[in-house]
Amino acid sequence: MIGFILGTSEGKNILKYINRFTDEVVVSTATEYGGELLKKYKFKHLNTKPLDKDGLVNLINKFNIKVLVDASHPYAKEVSKNAIDSAKECNIDYIRYERLGVLKESNYKKISYISGYDELKDTIKNIDGNILNTTGSRNIETIYNLNIKNRIIHRILPSAKILQDVLNIGVKVEDVIAIKGPIGYELNRAFINQYSAKALITKDSGKAGGTIEKLKACIDENIDIIVIDKPKIEYGITFSDEKELVDYLIDKYNLV
Repeated sequence: MIGFILGTSEGKNILKYINRFTDEVVVSTATEYGGELLKKYKFKHLNTKPLDKDGLVNLINKFNIKVLVDASHPYAKEVSKNAIDSAKECNIDYIRYERLGVLKESNYKKISYISGYDELKDTIKNIDGNILNTTGSRNIETIYNLNIKNRIIHRILPSAKILQDVLNIGVKVEDVIAIKGPIGYELNRAFINQYSAKALITKDSGKAGGTIEKLKACIDENIDIIVIDKPKIEYGITFSDEKELVDYLIDKYNLV
């Protein structure tokens, strides 16, 4: 049995390719919504709740998983750490699917990188104007507590719970955009203009995460881009192409 932790849009492609050869697959996602997106594919079991290390160990043992493929979001540091640790404890193989970033290939002069949100206040001290935060809701409280003088508009998923949580932090409703990404170039540019943004905060979530569209919009509006850098993790065996990953699994684990 192969175990997959799926948290990116590439998960659908991975399952499409692997299903050509086998349905001896166990899938774990962090949300019910993520699981709904995968319902049309074949697998023996689908978990739709976040699992810590012990939860992953139980899943591995229950379904006799021989290899764990971690295709979680490139910024989901704790998920990957738990996956690596659980595979090690169960003495099974761990393989990483890593979505490639795109921003470091750009020569745009107004891109700056920070390793964490605690560096944000110092990075934007010379930016005079509003800032568009497109990194999601999880770190809004951290940003809010920095007491940054600029108005920050946060783009979040259109979830009633997430919106209520953000408002409970103290963020004003007029400083929230609730919309499901990834967002196209025209809409990114429209948000920048609508809120007179002088900078945009993003993660380098790669081509599939809509990062190129953000980059183009920022370049054309001549505004700063502040990038939260990816966590540094030693993954071991890593793939960045879905088909190459599946070809490796087929060959290594005799799935044909």
